[in-house]
Amino acid sequence: MRTALLLIFAALGAAAAERALFVAGLGGEPDYEQRFQSLAKEGARLTGGEALAGPEAGRQALREAIARAAGQLGESDTFLLVLIGHGTYDGLAYKFNLHGPDVSAAELRSWLDAVKARQVVVLATSASGAALKELAHPRRAVFAATRSGMEKNAVTFPRYFVEALRDPAADTDKNEAVSALEAYRYATQKTASFFETQKRIATEHAAFEDPAGVGRATLVRFGAAQQALNDPLKRALLAQREKTELEIEKLKREKAAMPLDEYRKRLQALLVTLASIQEEIER
Repeated sequence: MRTALLLIFAALGAAAAERALFVAGLGGEPDYEQRFQSLAKEGARLTGGEALAGPEAGRQALREAIARAAGQLGESDTFLLVLIGHGTYDGLAYKFNLHGPDVSAAELRSWLDAVKARQVVVLATSASGAALKELAHPRRAVFAATRSGMEKNAVTFPRYFVEALRDPAADTDKNEAVSALEAYRYATQKTASFFETQKRIATEHAAFEDPAGVGRATLVRFGAAQQALNDPLKRALLAQREKTELEIEKLKREKAAMPLDEYRKRLQALLVTLASIQEEIER
């Protein structure tokens, strides 16, 4: 029975893939240039992803990287895009500053709409809140370092977002993995503490849009969960656990639109499945 269960989980989870792309924008000054590139490379290293940094991190390179994700990822996969740097907002449009021409939120949306995978988009830039509504999509969670386009100072948020990817303290549910939502909350709290400690008025307030609970997608794993990635069967179980957690989150959001008995029945079934998967992971 257990063998059959494992085979089912493996078949369900084996096809899932994760891809991360960190982009360092134009710094404008040596200090910012070095900082943005360092954070992008560190984030890529921690997630096993790709970094676009330096002069090659231009508009065309970003478009091509997203197009590669669109061509290679399916609906069960996860695509993480993190933009680190300066952003601008002129009252009409948000733009991410790159080497060469900048990229607007409308352009990002059109490129990302071609990606079938679940998407986590992190706009770790000034003025990024202006792009939240523009990028909102049912299969996309969007996190921004600011709540509006009017918060235009250079942001502290990206430092702590990358820090969350290597700090087990960010794993608040203690499942040995850090989700996008956990990394966001960690960075938000750390950013607020930074301004309090410095006795400065906070010039950035992070915000997010996540209509379908995609923000629960795992970004990094620690300890036994990380070691389990070396075992194909347990890797499949981890993928299936994440898929089940996303289904639970989605069901909770749909609760108001269904009879209570149906909600409880479906929730109970998902919780039983989740417990079975966790039991197999811990064996």
